[in-house]
Amino acid sequence: MKFDVNFVRPFRGTVFFVEKRKFIFERQKFYVNIELYDTTLRDGAQYEGISFSAGDKITVAKSLDELGVHYIEGGWPGSNPKDAEFFELAKTVDFQNSTLVAFGSTRRADMNVADDPQINSLLSADTTVVTLVGKAWDLHVTEVLETSLEENLAMISDSVSYLVEKGKRVFFDAEHFFDGYRNNPEYAVRVLEEASMSGAECVILCDTNGGFIPSDISEVVKRVNSFVDVRFGIHTHNDADMAVAGSLAAIDAGVTQVQGTINGYGERCGNANLVSVIANLKLKKGVDCISDKQLGTLTEVSRIVAEIANMPPPSGLPFVGATAFAHKGGIHASAVAKVEQSYQHIPPEVVGNTNRILVSELSGRSNIIMKTQERMGVTLDKSQARLLLEEVKEKENQGFQYEGAEASFELLVTRLLPGYRPAFSLVDFVTVVERRINSENDKPTSQVMLKVSVKGEELHTAADGNGPVNALDHALRKALLNFYPDLEIVRLIDYKVRVVEQHTGTGAIVRVLLESTDGDMTWTTVGSSENVIEASWMALSDSMEWWLARH
Repeated sequence: MKFDVNFVRPFRGTVFFVEKRKFIFERQKFYVNIELYDTTLRDGAQYEGISFSAGDKITVAKSLDELGVHYIEGGWPGSNPKDAEFFELAKTVDFQNSTLVAFGSTRRADMNVADDPQINSLLSADTTVVTLVGKAWDLHVTEVLETSLEENLAMISDSVSYLVEKGKRVFFDAEHFFDGYRNNPEYAVRVLEEASMSGAECVILCDTNGGFIPSDISEVVKRVNSFVDVRFGIHTHNDADMAVAGSLAAIDAGVTQVQGTINGYGERCGNANLVSVIANLKLKKGVDCISDKQLGTLTEVSRIVAEIANMPPPSGLPFVGATAFAHKGGIHASAVAKVEQSYQHIPPEVVGNTNRILVSELSGRSNIIMKTQERMGVTLDKSQARLLLEEVKEKENQGFQYEGAEASFELLVTRLLPGYRPAFSLVDFVTVVERRINSENDKPTSQVMLKVSVKGEELHTAADGNGPVNALDHALRKALLNFYPDLEIVRLIDYKVRVVEQHTGTGAIVRVLLESTDGDMTWTTVGSSENVIEASWMALSDSMEWWLARH
């Protein structure tokens, strides 16, 4: 299967040809070079739930360097000991593609710049580039800083010129610039001019509150670009869900530096997602901001940063999310099987992602056939696919869901194949939950009595656990290990319960998802029942059966 060479149409002077699923670009030199500035380690760390250690920051910075980001904002060395520690550690790192940047604010009001501790901490960070943030909105000057408009201009001038005199390259973040320009355009422009005349080599226009729409950002950038002689950048937040669009609009209007964070992490609703910015610049606008090889690592970098940030994998993100190229509807899956670009705007592999075919009650036979081929290398005929599809639809009507439980789906397929014999089968089990209020140990305990058939032999076992599911796990392992000793390496790593029909209260159907691992791979299984113990058994037994079927 390959993409039609006429798939992507000419756009803004860029013509894309697709051959053997790879992009070959012929482009007019429409855009100047765009600098990528990452602030994941500073602004991204302000996202709720994220707290990077100094070591975490080093790991992220190395990934960003490999990705080819031009500037990495490491943090604010004057704000906390952790950031100061990071800059000390970073001195030992040999960055190949990126320049490390220290971030700080202009001097305090009514203080000599040479005496300001946080200005001096920027010097101690020992980076070649420093980014200074200063107020561009008069409201913030008078009501937040509680100083005069003239003093704020002096703070900007003194701070920038002092750092330039010390041999630093200085970028200036004009905080709340767009709000400031709307409220008092003359003063906002004076802020830009003051930073520029003092030696800032790039002035970044910040939509700090994230409330401006792309067309307004573009219009303001064009205006200030016409009469302020300095190179501009853009820094947007995502409070109106337009941070990426606003950044791209600013680039169209003439900015040459774009700031953002990996996965869009940042204060409140986040910053412009630099992952999407990079992909759009490279694939839609033809800007060689990174190499084709580096672009192919974009998905990996996104997931590495998510893991280090201890955040859920960004499944819904464009380009890099697990669902970005996932096809669920039967019509979609059927079309993609015939012509891949019919429901995909780019080949997923150019950003390091992959196609996925989902199986659900919305599926058609194409989903089933493609999924079994993709996951198992098994080619079903139309009759087998129809039977399997009917079973999937019936199961999902009972509360099962196979999108996130592909091991259980594989078992559905395997059980249809001629000659398959499961490694074990359930005869019956009994669970007992006990709590003795007046005993020395009044914590509840669970016991399971289990009867399974293994290779024609009926086995009776019993086990205790800190809950009935834990006891079931222990009892099943006790029964199986004599026959399958390698099963010892399998362990459960996650257990999720969801109420499927909330309106029925305590009698509702529940869905259980179990994630298991053997150290090399992980897999997920599902069970569903009005009884949470039975649903748990279904997921647990599927987990063991699936692993044994593969070994």
